Amino acid sequence: MPREGNGGLGPLRRSVHVNGSAEAAFRLFTAGINGWWPLASHSICEKDAAACFMEGRVGGRLFERDRAGKEHVWGIVTAWEPPRRLVFTWHPGRSPDSAQDVELRFSDAGGGMTLVELTHTGWERLGEKAAEARGRYDKGWEFVLVECFGEAA
Repeated sequence: MPREGNGGLGPLRRSVHVNGSAEAAFRLFTAGINGWWPLASHSICEKDAAACFMEGRVGGRLFERDRAGKEHVWGIVTAWEPPRRLVFTWHPGRSPDSAQDVELRFSDAGGGMTLVELTHTGWERLGEKAAEARGRYDKGWEFVLVECFGEAA
């Protein structure tokens, strides 16, 4: 695996081309997240997860709500630049101290298509579990971004 500074694991990158404008893709990823995110397999509560949301602003939460109404924070929006860029911390089910960073860029790819690029960094914040977590997310982001989001878009 590629390495980055401080001996940490390198960034995890995934991308997908989707039909439509950057504006539409950004809106689907953010405001429409509950319609495409695979809660049954990629959430804190799994079968008890009812919905997920992203609050569209810097400082906004990315979170899931379980069937009992309890909210579980996955991360916090740190950059909100519609329709081109979105960054959030990422720590579902963990302390915010261990949060990584996830950045998405939305760019015109021509022919009515948008390129959506995801970069997940900050693995060193997971300590000994970093390599194992990165391996899981390698497959996880492929499923979530490319298959689920890509098909929804």
